[in-house]
Amino acid sequence: MTIADQSAVPPAATAAASGRRRLPLALRLALRDLRSGIGGFRIFIACVALGVMVIAAVGTLADALNAGLARQGQRLLGGDITFSRIHRRATADELGWLARQGATSETATLRSMARVSGRDEQALVEIKAIDRAYPLVGRLDVSWAASANLTGSDAGRAQNPVTPVAERLGGGALVDPILLARLGLSVGDTIRLGTAEIPISGTVAREPDALTDRLTFGPRVFLTIATLEQTGLLQPGTLMRWRYAVRLDAPGAPAPSAEQLKALATTARAELPEAGFIVRDRRDPSPQVSRTLERLRQFLTLLGLAALAVGGIGIANAVSTFIERRRRTIAVFKSLGASTSLVFRAFLAEIVVIAAIGIAIGLVLGLAVPMAATWLAGSALPIEAEATVSAASLALAAVYGFAVALLFALWPLGRAGEIRPQELFREMVAPITRLPRWPILVAIAVLAAVVVTFATATSGMAKVALGFIGGVLVVLALFWALGLAVTMVARRLPRPVRPELAIALGSIAAPGGLARTVVVSLGAGLSLLVAVALVDASLVAELTSRIPEKSPSYFVLDIPKGEAARFRDIVRSVAPGAEIHEAPMLRGRIVALKGVAAHLLKPSAEAQWVLNGDRGLTYSDTVPEGSKVTEGRWWDKDYAGEPLVSFEADLARRLDLKVGDTVTVNVLGRNVIAKVANLRRVDWESLAINFVMVFSPNTLRGAPHNLLATVTLSGGDLARDADVARALGRVLPSVTPIRVKDAINAFAAIFAKVMTAVRVAGSVTLAAGALVLAGALATAQRRRIVEAVIFKVLGATRWRIVVAHFVEYGALALVAALFAIALGGVAAYVAVTFALGMEFTWSWRAVGIALALASSLVAVFGGIGTMGVLSRRPIPVLRTE
Repeated sequence: MTIADQSAVPPAATAAASGRRRLPLALRLALRDLRSGIGGFRIFIACVALGVMVIAAVGTLADALNAGLARQGQRLLGGDITFSRIHRRATADELGWLARQGATSETATLRSMARVSGRDEQALVEIKAIDRAYPLVGRLDVSWAASANLTGSDAGRAQNPVTPVAERLGGGALVDPILLARLGLSVGDTIRLGTAEIPISGTVAREPDALTDRLTFGPRVFLTIATLEQTGLLQPGTLMRWRYAVRLDAPGAPAPSAEQLKALATTARAELPEAGFIVRDRRDPSPQVSRTLERLRQFLTLLGLAALAVGGIGIANAVSTFIERRRRTIAVFKSLGASTSLVFRAFLAEIVVIAAIGIAIGLVLGLAVPMAATWLAGSALPIEAEATVSAASLALAAVYGFAVALLFALWPLGRAGEIRPQELFREMVAPITRLPRWPILVAIAVLAAVVVTFATATSGMAKVALGFIGGVLVVLALFWALGLAVTMVARRLPRPVRPELAIALGSIAAPGGLARTVVVSLGAGLSLLVAVALVDASLVAELTSRIPEKSPSYFVLDIPKGEAARFRDIVRSVAPGAEIHEAPMLRGRIVALKGVAAHLLKPSAEAQWVLNGDRGLTYSDTVPEGSKVTEGRWWDKDYAGEPLVSFEADLARRLDLKVGDTVTVNVLGRNVIAKVANLRRVDWESLAINFVMVFSPNTLRGAPHNLLATVTLSGGDLARDADVARALGRVLPSVTPIRVKDAINAFAAIFAKVMTAVRVAGSVTLAAGALVLAGALATAQRRRIVEAVIFKVLGATRWRIVVAHFVEYGALALVAALFAIALGGVAAYVAVTFALGMEFTWSWRAVGIALALASSLVAVFGGIGTMGVLSRRPIPVLRTE
């Protein structure tokens, strides 16, 4: 950048420049300097663009899915509003009230075992019984059996595509195709559900309201409600959910407004006070999905912020390099009387322009990522993403980008303005240690506070966000200190005899060396990946090795109370040494705490789930296995007073429940008000039968209910385990044995996918570190070229220079990787041991991955840099230097 005498400006340029005369001088100088291009800011732009891209992509994808969720809410819910409850079907009066609101469809869902007559095959299935009105909204995609395979009225129904599904189905079943594969069946064969043999009439490809159903563990089977009644599964106490979808608008009429939906929910609570219905409307058809999307957005936004923080080192390096290359320009400015403020404002304007370019690139890429993800995986998503551009999400990403870019750029910019002219004319000087002026330091502090406050306010998880940001800052500080320590140690070590080692050690010890930058850029990302990998390894080990050894073999659902002794006899006839534990099992919904309606409460996210739906309930004379009373006392064995309840201690604390408070639970259409008699800590990992709420026996003993049991079989004999399930199916067809190991393996498979996604997301931080590493090596390129030329003149061979460079890079990579392994290991240990309460497992695979990544990144970038150094010829370099 140069300052030209205004009189020297050619007349032709005067007119062209007149349009810019109104611009401030600092901005005119910045724009003039940018005419030479932005080549020196590629790493700066890439670091900003990467973090902004992640934040923008996460925000726009979440907005697209939420918009799709809102637009498709009626179809996903199966109506405008739904009323559901466990155990009890709606009464005639309740059905009349629902019918008066609009078109109504009744469905029932439950778990059972599907069996094949004459064979031993059986499988856990999710039954959905439907009425003639189902589905009110949307379409059930069915592949019906060919008409030739049907007879009489069945053939006529199958040929008429406008006939309601239930009418076409008749006494048959529609099944998920995977069930046919598991049981070796075909359409037209029969399956046994309960006591009934039911023909398979077709397969289901997609159901419109699957998203709003509870978590499913088996393939779906559709029946009519009339057919379900014939199976013998519809018994008092069976864990069955009845659901009533209501469509409020008439065909062609406008959809009901949000106010109308809210008013109807309020009316339902007032006119059906003890019905115990869980009410959902199309504004939020699946709260679980909405919460998951929001948590995913918050988590990935924090990762994007972490990438920006790591990339901020690259930003600071790029600005420092930019200032170094403008030393003569700054000297000219200062010599001609330019103030420190003018120099600072001119360069700040240039940095702002460059940051804006990086942010623009990040926003464009952020918009492209959701579109690509929807195009590639749209069919796998439960929601059709709505093409939308959210100004709020893009603004959030842009604000983060500008704030972080300025935060890391101000320090080197402020120091540049404080350099005296005589210092600026020196070509090779020691690093300047003078601090920026106090206004710059205040601005840096304010920007840091803005970033932290903004991240905390927008995350929705203030404590988590603060902890995450604090952790990132601690990690960066630790690795910065480690890099400084490596430099200081290198200075104190004796010089090796071998020239290559001496050159490498000297480069590490040099004041402007790469030690700190390489260690920080590699260490932060590697620490995160190591921590995630070790947490993953510990959880997988807990799920696949330790838990099965101490867990039950089966959970058995829906054991009739009168068949308990028979159930035990069947199990022990097949497995004499079986250990059996039983407990009464009901479902109920918390409708009030301390007299305040549950829908009015606003607990923390960690406790909200217990109020969102129905919960498992039981009663007991004694403290359940795996529980320990921490406050209050357990009731006497023959207690006959007011209803009492024992509440899980951690949830009670989050809900602000204390001993003596009241909990109102709707059970089978009746509101039960119970006093909290005690709080207890539950060891959920033991997989013993346990519940959030355990009532005194006099409270629930008279209610119709079934039993839940655990069966623990020793020896690990898979054939005998299968024999137990088959024996139960033959004698007690209504019970549902669920093999614990199968459920754990299914969860482990889902968890593996989640952890893979977390590792992929976490690798964004490592990508930012790779950019910083590339920028650091590029920054050092000029000094490396001069050193290499001097070494060549003194007789060094190309091979010795190559060896010296790779010894230096390898040593720094090894230090960064080892420290990352240690730091990531400590973080994972704390998370697994204290946060999750499980046993920590060390994984050498995670260690190997960290070392391999560090070596690969350094080898790639170091190799490229070394090739560039060796390609320069000595004479041209010596002439310019």
